[in-house]
Amino acid sequence: MLLLGSALAFARADTLDLADLAQSAEQWAAENLDEDVWRLLEDVDREQVEGFFRDLQQRLGGEYVVDLAALNRTAQAVLSLLESRAETQPYAAWLKARLAYLEVAEEFQQSRPAPPRPPDQPAPPPTNAPPKIEREVWTRKLATEPWPRAATNYVPRLKPVFAEQKVPPELVWIAEVESSFNPRARSPAGAVGLFQLMPETARQYGLRTWPLDHRQRPVDSARAAAKYLASLHKRFKDWRLALAAYNAGEGTVQRLLQKRKARSFDAIALHLPAETQMYVPRVEATLARREGVKLSQLRFPGG
Repeated sequence: MLLLGSALAFARADTLDLADLAQSAEQWAAENLDEDVWRLLEDVDREQVEGFFRDLQQRLGGEYVVDLAALNRTAQAVLSLLESRAETQPYAAWLKARLAYLEVAEEFQQSRPAPPRPPDQPAPPPTNAPPKIEREVWTRKLATEPWPRAATNYVPRLKPVFAEQKVPPELVWIAEVESSFNPRARSPAGAVGLFQLMPETARQYGLRTWPLDHRQRPVDSARAAAKYLASLHKRFKDWRLALAAYNAGEGTVQRLLQKRKARSFDAIALHLPAETQMYVPRVEATLARREGVKLSQLRFPGG
């Protein structure tokens, strides 16, 4: 508790001021936060933790990657708090898998300082790194990353599940990006499992979410994720766009393609949510690191 309080105080004094955010934590939580978070955080400083989750969700869904940098120190403190209790460890697993986004955002912030502010003028908006630079950064970041411990167990088991659905088996590594191969991982918004499936998507592809949540079953979750990826690739005819849709939603990607009169991920990347701008190159870099393949080299089983 003291750790969280001191870290949040430091963040507010330095770069983060939760009081300046547009919505209150209570309002945001009521509209977006999984109800379990309220129950499991009853005896900690709920307002601070919920404020962090709200701010993180806003910035992941915002336009600018560098905006995430301000949350890096606070995230470490919240992670320690969530890991300290068995009940909140699924949320810790979700957050831990996303720390890399905050670290990369901080790297961009340091390497791409804001342009000078003219006297008596509003500060210019931040800029996003082009997709090519994003891919280079994620490749460097993952160049020495060892296999997640759990991957040794799950990757051999789940590759055949993807292959059965006629999806390139290398895409099981999406689970590293989504959950670090932790089947208990749960997002504040309610996504669950190795592949972070939302309830509606899970049910659409044959999984129950109540009374037992089948998203926590690795094989069942992998099968549903593979079916979803197959559907997305069939629609967009491109793995980068399919991955963007897996992260940001099909409607978001389709609307941007139509609005920008575009046909590629790179043509819309800078207008996607900040998380998606990093998600796609992160998955690409993960496949290159773990399997030595590019998205363009993926082959459909039996094709």
